[in-house]
Amino acid sequence: MPPAFRLRPVDDADFAPLLDLSIRVLRADLERVGRFDPERRRMRMRAGFDPANLSAVEVDGRLVGCIAAVPATGHLEIHSFYLEPAMQGRGLGAAIAASVLAAHPGLPARIEVLKGSEVLAFWRKQGFRVVAEQPYDWLCERPADVTGA
Repeated sequence: MPPAFRLRPVDDADFAPLLDLSIRVLRADLERVGRFDPERRRMRMRAGFDPANLSAVEVDGRLVGCIAAVPATGHLEIHSFYLEPAMQGRGLGAAIAASVLAAHPGLPARIEVLKGSEVLAFWRKQGFRVVAEQPYDWLCERPADVTGA
């Protein structure tokens, strides 16, 4: 059973620790494809750092991750889903994804996954499938009202 978690809107104090987390989670995959740039990572994190869409993930009052869910025309866009490595592999990510998806019933969901990243297997377990290929990413989609495997 995954640990209990709480989602809350991010605030300014969350930016630096979540930027650091995103770098720790993404760095190896970004370096593998020649796309790691700390300043670019900072700019991308800042661009998506919107309390209306980005939620901090807390376990036992500790900040352990974040996830963004952005309603778009005809679908839900998920991005910036980062979890502390020590919290991964325990069902927490699946529980968070299920909670976010359940809050937007009736909408298909989309996420971009860096090509070659092991996280693709996670998203497939949540009911997503690759629907398009971009230069560095796969575009994955989950039909509306589908549960993960």
